[in-house]
Amino acid sequence: MLFWIFDAAVPVAALLLALAIDRWCGEPPARWHPVVWMGRALGWCGARVAPAQATGRDLWSFWLATITWCVLAAMVFLLAAALQWAAMDRLPAWGAALVLGLLLKPLLAWRMLRTEVLAVEAALGESLAAGRARLAWLVSRDVQQLDATAVRESAIESLAENLSDSVVAPLFWFVLLGLPGAALYRFANTADAMWGYPGMRGGRYWQWAGKWAARADDVLSWLPARLTALLLWLAARGGVRFGALHVQARATPSPNGGWPMGAMALALGVRLAKPGVYALNATGRAARAADTRRAVDLASKSIAALIPFALAALVSIAIVRAHV
Repeated sequence: MLFWIFDAAVPVAALLLALAIDRWCGEPPARWHPVVWMGRALGWCGARVAPAQATGRDLWSFWLATITWCVLAAMVFLLAAALQWAAMDRLPAWGAALVLGLLLKPLLAWRMLRTEVLAVEAALGESLAAGRARLAWLVSRDVQQLDATAVRESAIESLAENLSDSVVAPLFWFVLLGLPGAALYRFANTADAMWGYPGMRGGRYWQWAGKWAARADDVLSWLPARLTALLLWLAARGGVRFGALHVQARATPSPNGGWPMGAMALALGVRLAKPGVYALNATGRAARAADTRRAVDLASKSIAALIPFALAALVSIAIVRAHV
């Protein structure tokens, strides 16, 4: 009996629908956005688990933040699991696919990322000050000391890193664990963005309180980051040498960010650097305006390459489950 057809058809349709909604509609209003809700919960809890001043070895803050993270993560995972179960169990296949697609969409964000990166380039065409101001929407680093080339490099770096964080990783975990997997990943990534700092941020000290959030995101992003680098290699038609990529990936403090950023730098043939921290493809040329568009095109092709792999994986998982 081909019961696996139903099991595969619903998530396949949901994934395609989520990507279609993202392309044509973009992000839902903030009041309906689950990632915004996660951020608000993390912000409220963070103000209570992280100290207001620098401390030494602070195991109390570490364990308090760790337990808080686990409780919030469990709530996100269980709520997503309940919604998925209700859709799959109570609705016909087309209804289940529609509901899952609508719920999955806010957990990925390609259109917004693409728009923001191109907006930085457009603003940079007006003035350096405008480019810096627009870049500040994308990155957490201090942008006031960046020249035009550094602004462009930062935008391309953010595109590459967030291609993994905002598109590839949510879809990767959706394929493996369904809606709960995608929701858990988005929570972990949001927690890292808000808590995973080695010092002061937002009036709180995160050296110890943010350790678990940072490490959890590293673990959940490990495979997706490398998959993103592979997809960029495919998009560049093999123009990235893996030996060179491995060297570049090790140049960043993050165990994951260097993979998509290094792949992008090598594919474009440009230098991407964070002043005083790292330089990827250091012998590459300075990034030009056309490279921003090329980077967006490479990212788009990477997503297009991901889709057939994701669909094939969903079908394969359904067949395996049907025979277990």
